[in-house]
Amino acid sequence: MKSQRQPDEIIIVDGGSTDGTWEALQEWAAARQVTLRQLPGAGISAGRNLAISLATCEAIAVTDAGTRADQGWLARLIDALEDGYDVASGFFYPTLESRWDRALAATTLPDVNEVDADRFQPSSRSVAFRTSWWQAGIRYPEWLDYCEDLVWDFSLRRAGARFQFVPDATVEFSGRSSSKAFAVQYLRYARGDGKAGLFAKRHAARYMTYLGAGAVLLRRRPLELLIVGILASLYMRAPVRRLFARDHKRHVAISETFATLPLVVALRGLGDLAKMAGYPIGLLWRVRRFGTLGWKTSWQRISPDGDVWSPAALTRESLPPTSSHGDEPHVAAQ
Repeated sequence: MKSQRQPDEIIIVDGGSTDGTWEALQEWAAARQVTLRQLPGAGISAGRNLAISLATCEAIAVTDAGTRADQGWLARLIDALEDGYDVASGFFYPTLESRWDRALAATTLPDVNEVDADRFQPSSRSVAFRTSWWQAGIRYPEWLDYCEDLVWDFSLRRAGARFQFVPDATVEFSGRSSSKAFAVQYLRYARGDGKAGLFAKRHAARYMTYLGAGAVLLRRRPLELLIVGILASLYMRAPVRRLFARDHKRHVAISETFATLPLVVALRGLGDLAKMAGYPIGLLWRVRRFGTLGWKTSWQRISPDGDVWSPAALTRESLPPTSSHGDEPHVAAQ
């Protein structure tokens, strides 16, 4: 395995920023081999699709704005593709500088040892894949503003792409900076689930859980309250465990860890409420756009631009040829 690797191409698409980002990118790219494009009003999917369309390489590595990739990130992802996989799923971890950062990370982000490698759906914050799949028609869905990378993942898996989890191919990123920004983010995530027709059972379970807990609180029967308290403690077990483990590793004082616990609990509840608000908004959008909830067909029959489509006939064997096993692909970073 190579410890480091430089991309053969770097492609950046700006979605019409007005905060000086575009000017800073132009200045930075002037002394480098970088392709820049501006696409005002573009969502995440449209920006990624444009960048990939400009690439000339056999492999694409994708990350987000605001991330910091580990030095070996690209090499580790490409090693997996050279081993014959179609998609290399990297991992990501948050900054943990403040009490807010630590609480938010404990609430929302699993540790790598919690991940089931066979079921892990990569975030496009850290992923690489063979360009031939995109050329064959599996592209980021431009009809979605959020949840687009999950739909892309599922489309690839359904077509037979082989995934490999690469836990040491990591990027670091910063979470949302306020409770309002966090709530808006999770509302949009759940709205994306509704638009895509995903995770209906998971969202239904959340509604039922909170409705049941609310009913028990209104009744105020001691035994029922005790049971709800025990279940709530179990529900908080994972984020609390993450907080204590990460704080211990970073030598954070135990008093500071305990002082952070109420914020973890509050963020868990706020995130759930935001999801419960966002999901029906997405479902309503889906009904208006497609005329049905369509959970059974879901994303499988919708093209990247929102038309009815079915990639059922797409298989690995139908893809354009790529370099043979062991050959080193050219890589574009986006």
